Amino acid sequence: MTTEYQIPQSMPPVPPFQPPVPVAPPPAPDRRDRYVHDPRRKSVKWAVVLGLMPGLGHVYVGYYREAFRNIAVVCIILTILSTNMIHRVEAPVVMFLFFFVLFNLVDAGRRASLYNQALDGLRPMDLPEDMALTPGRGSLVGGVALVALGLLFFMNTMFNVSLEWLGRWWPMAFVAGGAWLIYLDRQAKQAEQARAGNPPMPD
Repeated sequence: MTTEYQIPQSMPPVPPFQPPVPVAPPPAPDRRDRYVHDPRRKSVKWAVVLGLMPGLGHVYVGYYREAFRNIAVVCIILTILSTNMIHRVEAPVVMFLFFFVLFNLVDAGRRASLYNQALDGLRPMDLPEDMALTPGRGSLVGGVALVALGLLFFMNTMFNVSLEWLGRWWPMAFVAGGAWLIYLDRQAKQAEQARAGNPPMPD
C-alpha cells in the first residue's frame, strides 16, 4: 500500500498589525454662534454707550423701572445743585453724581451680558423683571408721588403758593425713600420665609 506524500499548502501571509485609526467626533457647534441671529440678543457695547445718558442703557436691555429710577436720581441731584439747596456739601454730592453715572455704564453692560448668557443657555432663561410684568400693573408709591408733586406745582403756578419750604424739607424725601426700601425688604423676607414654610420673624 503506497502512501502519497502531500505537500502542505502554503499559508497566506499574515498582514502586519495595524492599530485602529481613532475616529474624531464631529465638532461641537460653537455656542457663541448659536444665537448670532437671535433678535433678542443685546449688544454690551451699545448698552454701555447708551448708558452715558443715565437710564437709557437699561431701557435698551429692557429694565424700564430701573431706567426711570436712575434718571430720576440724576435729575434730583442736578436740581439740588442748581438751586443752591445745600451748602458746604457740594463736593460729596458731585462725587456721588459722577459715581452714579459710572455705575449706570457698568450696570447696563453687565445686565446686557447676563441677558445674552441666558439666551445661550448658560443660566436660567429669565426675561428682565420689568418686561415680565403683567399689562396694566402700576405703582402706588409712584402714583402718589406724582400726584403730590403735581398739586404742589399747580398751587405755585395758579395760586402763587410759595415753595421756599422745600429748600428746608427736601432731605425728608431721602428719609421716606429709605423707609420704603426697608419696608420692601421686610416684605420680601417674610414672603421668602412663607414659601420656605417658616414662621415670620417677630418685629
